Amino acid sequence: SQKLYSVIDQAVFNLDLTLQQISSIAISMGPGSFTGLRIGMSAAKGIAFGLNVPVIPVGTFDASAYQLFETNRSVKNLAVVTKVNTTELYIQKFTRNKKIISGSLEIIANDELENQTEGYEIYGNITHYKVIPFESPNALSIANWAYFYGEDLLTSDYDYLEPNYVKKFVVRRKNE
Repeated sequence: SQKLYSVIDQAVFNLDLTLQQISSIAISMGPGSFTGLRIGMSAAKGIAFGLNVPVIPVGTFDASAYQLFETNRSVKNLAVVTKVNTTELYIQKFTRNKKIISGSLEIIANDELENQTEGYEIYGNITHYKVIPFESPNALSIANWAYFYGEDLLTSDYDYLEPNYVKKFVVRRKNE
């Protein structure tokens, strides 16, 4: 959060752009860390409002699938997983034909992973012998997904644009 705006300034400078050349802003909307999603969404909304440009909210797993399919051209079916808490996982499955087709984002119990992903290559940030390590999509994949798939998601209604938390944040004690 302390370096975000200076990183944005540097990226705009490195690309030899002016802020007036920006026509929209793509933002990863989750799932992800509560704090990271709030900070990123607030920054995107503030910049978009200041520039009077729309925002394109991009599902984190959608951008992840786009990146993974681009780097693994032979893969036809993949699932992206990440930890919700100690007992649950977020999962979303994707298939690539001519376009990327996604299923809905779900929450499953850890022990359901193998049954839910038969026939899929699994990518994520959990330790499991079938899971290929993958943390999160890069900025280019978020931008590319927005370019190819996000036209219908353009919004200037910043007040109602919120991160996709999927699950309510619950504080638990360590021994609960």
